[in-house]
Amino acid sequence: EKAKLLRSQPAQIVEPKGLLYVQQREFAVTTPKDGSVSILGSDDATTCHIVVLRHTGSGATCLTHCDGSDTEAEVSLIMSSVKSFSNSTGCGRLEVHLVGGFNDDRQLSQKLTNQLLRAFDLQPEDVHLVTFCVTELNDREEQDIHFPIIYGIAVNVKTAEIFPATFPEKGPDEDLRSAHVLTGAPLTNIYDAKTEQLQIGPYFWGPFPHVDFWLEQDDAQILQNLSTSPLAEPPHFVSHIRSTLTFLKEHPFPSRSLFPDRKPRIYKKNEEGLWEQVCSDKI
Repeated sequence: EKAKLLRSQPAQIVEPKGLLYVQQREFAVTTPKDGSVSILGSDDATTCHIVVLRHTGSGATCLTHCDGSDTEAEVSLIMSSVKSFSNSTGCGRLEVHLVGGFNDDRQLSQKLTNQLLRAFDLQPEDVHLVTFCVTELNDREEQDIHFPIIYGIAVNVKTAEIFPATFPEKGPDEDLRSAHVLTGAPLTNIYDAKTEQLQIGPYFWGPFPHVDFWLEQDDAQILQNLSTSPLAEPPHFVSHIRSTLTFLKEHPFPSRSLFPDRKPRIYKKNEEGLWEQVCSDKI
């Protein structure tokens, strides 16, 4: 019933003000007390799942975008991140919302759904499954081709409302963060709710294999080889991958070009509610 209700809502366009956008293999956790961030969101999930874990007592809310790379470790990580904000709260319970995936040919969505259910089931704490809008419950068919119905969601940290969403702005440092994923990064926490700062990096990788070869390929080749579900990707998928590959080509050694001092790139919300980079020497 909950899945049906969620699927029936049109996707809302979420503007960057007060938003913390979470990319694939990233997570962020905050509480209703946060003066900078009121919305956590992520989209472009085809076979991926977006997970929202919330403690009803403290209101601590975590959003992550899982792709099945190491689901058990990722669930443990988000559990401990939410619990770290909820220890002093006696009442309340942990609630989880799972959204994303569809009936894809390779059954990657189904596999991820099962992994997530199992990982939450293995937790010593009780976790209550509140929204389950994944795989076959998030599937639509058009001329024998399957697509997800919902590609992205947002959660309002103050009201706990969850809704389908799209995000015109996915920054800051969109290419850098995507490059981190493409080079095989583990799930990474990008936000410090105590200081209300977004922290990107420091990330390190070596030269990306065959980057010139991939950049020479046409759109169809990139779609076919670098997507888990070529027929169901959003229209900007290929341009996003090209932009990430170009970034990897320009920065084969990020330790030299991007993080020479081994410090993260730090952003804070300004008075307009938009991310602004903070000079590292002020910290």
